[in-house]
Amino acid sequence: MTKQQPTPASAARTPTGQAASAPPSAPPPGRAASAPRRITGAVVDALLALVCGAAAGAAVGIKVVDGVAELRLAPATGAAALAGAVAFSLVNHVLLTAACRASLGKLVTGLRVVRASDGGRPGLARLSGRWVFGFYWAVVAVPLHVASDSDVQQQDAIGLRVVRRPA
Repeated sequence: MTKQQPTPASAARTPTGQAASAPPSAPPPGRAASAPRRITGAVVDALLALVCGAAAGAAVGIKVVDGVAELRLAPATGAAALAGAVAFSLVNHVLLTAACRASLGKLVTGLRVVRASDGGRPGLARLSGRWVFGFYWAVVAVPLHVASDSDVQQQDAIGLRVVRRPA
């Protein structure tokens, strides 16, 4: 009696007797984005968030007294600036990226965000997770890497990847 060889997955038969096709291999989701391009996009996004936060803080802090506008710094001014920056960041990184596959900074630098598995359009849940991870990275990881003189590069998170837009 001869020993039967295992059947490869590509030659496996379905219950109807037809050969099953091999599982599709994931297409490459795009060319990897270079570090300078990614950093430039992140800096543009950060500057835009800071400008929007400053505008929100100024809008709350401006008081008109006898026809003279004064900027009064108060806790409410700082809270409004922080809220404005965070709100802009959320809209830019989650909602705009869901619609256009890129934040404003990524659009300027020729990048886009795709699912790492198949290069498809990312969903709101993953984009929200990526946004939260970005705050963690900026507040915890970056200072640790700077303090320890580490050469660790930022990684893509939550199953999403930043790639160059096709030309």
